[in-house]
Amino acid sequence: MRTCSCLSLFIWTSMLHVVDLTPLQERMNKYLQKERTLSLSEDHGKILHRIKRGWMWNQFFLLEEYTGTDTQYVGKLHTDQDKGDGNLKYILTGDGAGSLFIIDENTGDIHAAKKLDREEKSLYVLRAKAIDRKTGRQVEPESEFIIKIHDINDNEPKFTKDLYTASVPEMSGVGTSVIQVMATDADDANYGNSAKIVYSILQGQPYFSVDPESGVIKTALPDMSRENREQYQVVIQAKDMGGQMGGLSGTTTVNITLTDVNNNPPRFPQSTYQFSSPESVTLGTPLGRIKANDPDVGENAEMEYSLVAGDGSDMFDIITDKDTQEGIITIKKQLDFEKKILYTLKVEVGNTHPDPRFRHLGPFKDTAVLKISVEDVDEPPVFSKTFYLIEVDEDVKEGSIIGQVIAYDPDAIKNLIKYSVDRHTDMDRIFNIHSANGSIFTLKPLDREAYPWHNITITATEINNPKQSSHIPVFIRILDINDHAPEFAKYYETFVCENAKPGQLIQTISVMDKDDPPRGHKFFFEPVPEFPLNPNFTIVDNKDNTAGILTRKDGYSRHKMSTYLLPILIFDNDYPIQSSTGTLTIRVCACDNQGNMQSCNAEALILSAGLSTGALIAILLCILILLILVVLFTALKRQRKKEPLIISKDDVRDNIVTYNDEGGGEEDTQAFDIGTLRNPEAREDSKLRRDVIPETIFQIRRTTPLWENIDVQDFIHRRLKENDSDPSAPPYDSLATYAYEGNDSIADSLSSLESLTVDGNQDYDYLSDWGPRFKKLADMYGGDDSDRD
Repeated sequence: MRTCSCLSLFIWTSMLHVVDLTPLQERMNKYLQKERTLSLSEDHGKILHRIKRGWMWNQFFLLEEYTGTDTQYVGKLHTDQDKGDGNLKYILTGDGAGSLFIIDENTGDIHAAKKLDREEKSLYVLRAKAIDRKTGRQVEPESEFIIKIHDINDNEPKFTKDLYTASVPEMSGVGTSVIQVMATDADDANYGNSAKIVYSILQGQPYFSVDPESGVIKTALPDMSRENREQYQVVIQAKDMGGQMGGLSGTTTVNITLTDVNNNPPRFPQSTYQFSSPESVTLGTPLGRIKANDPDVGENAEMEYSLVAGDGSDMFDIITDKDTQEGIITIKKQLDFEKKILYTLKVEVGNTHPDPRFRHLGPFKDTAVLKISVEDVDEPPVFSKTFYLIEVDEDVKEGSIIGQVIAYDPDAIKNLIKYSVDRHTDMDRIFNIHSANGSIFTLKPLDREAYPWHNITITATEINNPKQSSHIPVFIRILDINDHAPEFAKYYETFVCENAKPGQLIQTISVMDKDDPPRGHKFFFEPVPEFPLNPNFTIVDNKDNTAGILTRKDGYSRHKMSTYLLPILIFDNDYPIQSSTGTLTIRVCACDNQGNMQSCNAEALILSAGLSTGALIAILLCILILLILVVLFTALKRQRKKEPLIISKDDVRDNIVTYNDEGGGEEDTQAFDIGTLRNPEAREDSKLRRDVIPETIFQIRRTTPLWENIDVQDFIHRRLKENDSDPSAPPYDSLATYAYEGNDSIADSLSSLESLTVDGNQDYDYLSDWGPRFKKLADMYGGDDSDRD
């Protein structure tokens, strides 16, 4: 390897030496220019002399992937300042210095410590300098040099993909591009043929070929058919060294699919198709399916079916199922076995998306024959019409035939038919039908005014097969007969003013008639024959089905006649003429000057002399208000309840109410038993006090009976003393029970109501001595601010 390094010695003396076209040359030129500038500035324009450069070193080249046992020698650094005495020291810095490249600091020899790979790094830039060992001074300026790695063919070509997928339309011409494959080589393309790639096809011939330089795959055979073969696998090789012997190679696989084109017409697999259908099948029912074969796929295989000829084109139809590409034969009109039992049709199929490039292959259509046979079935009876309309007069007699329905058996057997009325449509059984001939007749009288229309259903049933039946609606219209007399359209409340003048219109009447004559109504008005000339009123026919009632005299009186009855004869002009008499009730009323009614009662004349209508209304309202007030007052008084003697322990009203009773005197026999007071011995010891409710928890303490007839006053004082000393007696019963004031009583009034009129404050402290029951009363009346409160 040392002999192959081609060492060159470069000595910088009086001229520059150009070493390759590398950045090193540019940096050296800049450095020299800088030195010249410094020299020029130092000499102040004097003649410059070129400085002699002392470096002597080589430009180095190495081969990659060195496999020797020793380290690979790169080159040697040397300067003319080196006298060989070991005073100089060489130092190397830059890319890989110390790890990849090692320098002998005494001799300047450079060695590669490791195997180098050009594909990882092809160029190393290093810097070298020489230093005096004793002084540490740099004897030469630091200089830069390059180590280049020469390439060897150690990398095979690699494709960008391991597997390619491509497609090309079938029937394509020779040379149609399919896809381009591409391989890369990591070797140096500028050094030798290591990276020069040539493509070749290893598998896929003779259907496809590949361009050796570009890698474009093309078709090699004409008119390749997808229907014959759809998938192809092609193997492509890429070889370096220009495809020569010894070159490295790589391969890839390309899966090529032939896409479909519409180059095949649809074809029926058979020339004739046979179907059968019952004659009773409903319209639109599918009878069968046919399908033509088309080797194409997708939209190229889409087909359309049509009927182009035959004796049943109007009876049948064919539609295309877009999902299955089948032709569906359907019923277009109702079949009838008795009319035709076999139909022959011609059906055509064609592609919906033909390709113009393949028209030369022939018409992309095909035809076949359809034969459809009709099967006989037992059909229900058929009516001669889809519905029947019958008109009949309302005065038709019961049992009269009003119409007829006709049905027949469409089958060849011609079974007998029987008829019946669906009673769900004739609940009142007004009509019936003869089961043999279908004649409809009435069972009850008809009334147009009640039911102008009758809608019934007639059923026709085969006698031999009752399951076969048909239904038909029959609409019966009742024609009008003039069988109703006209009458007043409404009830008229007619009045005439007392001050009416002759010829004054007081009422316009109209009439109504339940009949409905075809030429419309026409009514006439006349007085009844019994009273042809009425002295009070006149009937005037307005010739428009109304009549006016006019006054015939001057003034009417309520005292003489308050109500008039006017009979009116009304008749129509239809046949037979119907007439009726209507009576109009006319009241005599008092009216104002404008003819407005004020009063129609004779009793109202008494009040009208002194009071007006407004005054009478006001008086009535006042009386009504007074009555309401009286009723409310009475109701409130009844609802008022007597307050209980004791409501609460803290209620201040209990004690006051207890002693607020003065009694009614000797004549009051309801509150107290006077006889008991007069004769104490006559009382019953077991009788409870009348002013205490039976549920009370306190009981009257029994006292010693009085065996002597003592004075009533003394009797009261003793009872007061007994109850005052009784701790269990309520504080409200004693005075209320014995508050009696008799004749010549020295006790005066015991009522506490008069205590309010006493001037000055009273001392109620003694109430506290009566026990805890009177303490509340003492606090209420004994306080200083009780009067103010």
